[in-house]
Amino acid sequence: MSHGPRSGLAAVSSALLAMSRHLEVRDVLKTIVASARELLDAQYAALGVPDDHGGFAQFVVDGVSEEQWKAIGPLPRQHGILAAMLHEARAERLADVRKDPRFEGWPKAHPDLVDFLGLPIRDGDEVIGALFLANKLRPVGGDPPHPPCPKPEGGCGFTADDEELLGILAQHAAIALTNARLYERSRELTIAEERSRLAHELHDAVSQKLFSLRLTAQAAARLVDRDPARAKGELQQVAALAAEAADELRAAVVELRPAALDEDGLVATLRTQIQVLDRAHSARVTFAGHGVKALPASQEEALLRVAQEALHNALRHSGADHVDVTLDRRGSGAVLRVTDDGSGFDPTVVRRAGRHLGLVSMRDRASGAGGTLTVGSATGKGTVIEMEVPGG
Repeated sequence: MSHGPRSGLAAVSSALLAMSRHLEVRDVLKTIVASARELLDAQYAALGVPDDHGGFAQFVVDGVSEEQWKAIGPLPRQHGILAAMLHEARAERLADVRKDPRFEGWPKAHPDLVDFLGLPIRDGDEVIGALFLANKLRPVGGDPPHPPCPKPEGGCGFTADDEELLGILAQHAAIALTNARLYERSRELTIAEERSRLAHELHDAVSQKLFSLRLTAQAAARLVDRDPARAKGELQQVAALAAEAADELRAAVVELRPAALDEDGLVATLRTQIQVLDRAHSARVTFAGHGVKALPASQEEALLRVAQEALHNALRHSGADHVDVTLDRRGSGAVLRVTDDGSGFDPTVVRRAGRHLGLVSMRDRASGAGGTLTVGSATGKGTVIEMEVPGG
């Protein structure tokens, strides 16, 4: 193959290295699509992962704004050219996709696609995705991008060399996507084991609370007639035990039900959880998010878990009247800050006493996602937990 500078060996190598850096499926898909569009100078690129019901489990685009994507509507079905790539497992290179007999139209807000290059992504004999490009911008090695380039009469702007290059990218995309799937399955098993452990702990903790609650209520019932003052004390203990059991349940629900980050995104997920906590606790819990864009999945999950742990500590241990959570953009990454006006603590004393208040797990989550965690607190001065991640 003879390719210009941007689609030469260095550019291909950079694209392959970028794919290998990510472990989450969604991040791998985004990297594949962005790399394909840049290497082959296309206006649009997309990658669809089919489900078992004639649709797509995931569909990632590059070159379309978020507003355009929302206006387009539901994900496409497996029909027309997409179906041909998936079911017949062959490449498609078309001068004008709109004139192909298999073309079935697209939604009103969909951009116009003309020349088209598509390839299936295969893992052995299985087709695990469809990668396609549309609207060639300029000949490889030419001037900076401009509107779709001139092409031979009746010909496609994408060349046979482009098809060969995309084929190489698709082969490596299959490896990266398969590895990401294996990683996510491994992580799901780990999460399942953790859920089982938490469920067991929840059962033990709440069962003990409920058993104590039952005995205390029985004692109060026996004392009502002969010793009302003691009965009142027992009933106050019943109320305290019930509150502790409710707290145990709240904390476990947050941990046992991971947020749907893929569907809602980090900002919406945090906002929803904090609204629930604000209603469930006497303390005022608020959230504000500013300019944060989508982050690698591992970083979003780490930010969510650290926020949950910090909120749990503030609401359970600090006696705070106000807890404020902010999530702000910082460069290509983000910074999370959880601030409370509670009793605070001396971090050195806490470490010496062996009471980490979740600080160790928060630091581990932050470092595991390539981020940093800082803790500011003093007795009587409240606490600030801050976590920063670099983005992708």
